[in-house]
Amino acid sequence: MSHRHLFSRLALIAGIALSGAASAHDYKAGDLQVGHPWARPTVPGQPSGGAYLSIENKGKAGDKLLSVSSPVAKSSEIHTMSMDGNVMKMREVGSIDIKPSEKIAMQPGNGYHIMLIGLSQPLKLGDKIPLTLTFEKAGKLEVSIYVEDKTAGKDAKDAKDGMEHMHH
Repeated sequence: MSHRHLFSRLALIAGIALSGAASAHDYKAGDLQVGHPWARPTVPGQPSGGAYLSIENKGKAGDKLLSVSSPVAKSSEIHTMSMDGNVMKMREVGSIDIKPSEKIAMQPGNGYHIMLIGLSQPLKLGDKIPLTLTFEKAGKLEVSIYVEDKTAGKDAKDAKDGMEHMHH
């Protein structure tokens, strides 16, 4: 086997391995695909933290995220946040409707997020935290929240997000 042939085979194997790793943070329940659940690290004594993920409905019928739960928090709630002028408005929502072909993208600073309230331990960089999502039609889905330091685009947006988590 020539070096060129061997190299192309190794590149192919590496490409397959990388493509597998890229989708390792995706989960499926029925027609729903949940993408990359993550949370920021917390500091010791911080009572709550936020988690984020995406939910895409690839089916022809709607579904609904009814609840979330994690063993690392006394309670887990689905929240929405928006800015009204200079005032941050946050409220708990009972559920999220997911229409056919719709993608809900949870992110810091605006829109939906998951609050983990009454943390039993700080969320440390590199941790994987279990989370159960309960959908009306697709049922229960177990996912892992990856604790990551996503600081790109930081500044004011992150400051708002940090305040949001401290006021619970």
